[in-house]
Amino acid sequence: CHINANMVPFLTRGCPGLAMVPISIFGTNWVQPSYVRRDELFPPVQSGDLEFTPEIWDQYDEPYKVSYREYVNVQREKDAGIYGVKTAAARTRYMDKVDDRWHSVLKFHFGGASLGECCSQWAESRMARFAQAPGMRNMATFGLLDEIRHGQSQLFFCHENIAKDMQYSWGYKFLGTHEWGAHCVRAVFDDYFLGRDVNATAIMLTSAFETAFTNMQFLGLAADAAEQGDVSFSNLISSIQTDEARHAQIGGPLIKLMVEHGYTDRAQQLLEVGFWRTWRMFSLLTGCSMDYFTPLERRTFSFKEFMEEWIIDQFERSVRDLGLKTPWFWDYFIKDVGRFHHGMQLGLWTYRQTVWFNVPAGVSKDEREWLEEKYPGWNDTWGKQWDVITDNILRARPEDTLFKTLVVVCSMSQLPIVHIAGERWDPKEHTLNYQGRNYYFQSAVDRWVFQTDPERYKDHLNITDMAVRGLIQPMTPDGALNFMGLSEAERGGDSGHYAWAESFRTPTRKAGTGDRR
Repeated sequence: CHINANMVPFLTRGCPGLAMVPISIFGTNWVQPSYVRRDELFPPVQSGDLEFTPEIWDQYDEPYKVSYREYVNVQREKDAGIYGVKTAAARTRYMDKVDDRWHSVLKFHFGGASLGECCSQWAESRMARFAQAPGMRNMATFGLLDEIRHGQSQLFFCHENIAKDMQYSWGYKFLGTHEWGAHCVRAVFDDYFLGRDVNATAIMLTSAFETAFTNMQFLGLAADAAEQGDVSFSNLISSIQTDEARHAQIGGPLIKLMVEHGYTDRAQQLLEVGFWRTWRMFSLLTGCSMDYFTPLERRTFSFKEFMEEWIIDQFERSVRDLGLKTPWFWDYFIKDVGRFHHGMQLGLWTYRQTVWFNVPAGVSKDEREWLEEKYPGWNDTWGKQWDVITDNILRARPEDTLFKTLVVVCSMSQLPIVHIAGERWDPKEHTLNYQGRNYYFQSAVDRWVFQTDPERYKDHLNITDMAVRGLIQPMTPDGALNFMGLSEAERGGDSGHYAWAESFRTPTRKAGTGDRR
């Protein structure tokens, strides 16, 4: 990366503000640009309105300092490793022999993460250009290169499976559809990646999303893949995680500067909003995968145990070190860790046709005993709903377990609103009328997030809003599935053809029938 100073005017011709981009790679900083105003070089709409002098921005102290040459050498070795292992693993024909539950985990991950990694390039590139701290620009430049690599490698790994199973194609198409989960992911990513200035992006993306959740999630996912015997995917995720651990630190030094110079409340709120919105997605993806998708014999601990050991304690320490407090909703969050994803799993399975993978029920007799042990009271709450489902399967009535209409969706998380089932059923109404429109929320925390900046969120339409406004035609299950972009070959079914229900069968009952998948 050798840039001749004489090239700078040529590289930035017609866009003088871009003169900072090549210079920033070397960690230097111009206190006062010579031929543009500083507010032109760093427009507040992109660079934010923190009233820091250039000298304060120079105090940003990035924890990872790496040269471009070092970076390229390390990344080249990582890529050689993951593609080498992939080539070797392909000779074993592992993917032809692995059970459907692991395929479901892979489809769930590739669909939810691959294009998200690609989109995060936008956030990193904006920080690389518009951040006023030279160290922050450096870290974001390497973060941008990281995310390009992550997106390309995951799409490459996903692609080889499409010829055998069209559900893998959702690794490429998920975020471009009206599938209900895509609405949730887009709402969060558009807010983090594109909808805020780069200082807010740094805190919400790197401190709340990556440091608090995905960095630890990838460690667990790599371990699960290794336990499953999928060495190719395990190496891929491990390689990605080592990059995430580095650029996930972009927001930390910024928060310290904000705390030191009078912006503690702003940093606190950004972290809280980012944490909560990330938690909602994380509980769906990781909670269901750990407690229901993973075969019982390969579960090392429950999702709740994972959260308590790897996420909660780590996050509490990190926010204290940064000079902030745990979020005001912390007690509610701790309770939510043990309940929300159970409702999401029940919804995933019941609405299995609306997703691009076959959903493991994860509620065989042995699995239910495990769930009751890990979540005391599970059988008297969520278990009662599964009792009805199980009975329908055993009576050869799988059609009675399919969805007939859409559900009420939270206006903040864009996920279905669920409450604890069974005897503990005690739903709370969390609504808000804003400018004549009614909004519905899963919790008081979701409503609070909306109220922090209602103009930002008020016009979003979730899948239920679109149905109510007549955008889904015909208004039938098939019409909704077509609207979501799910072809017949891509719609999910029960992973295992309802074999899990056999553990509850009595000798007097006739065998049930499975659905198409």
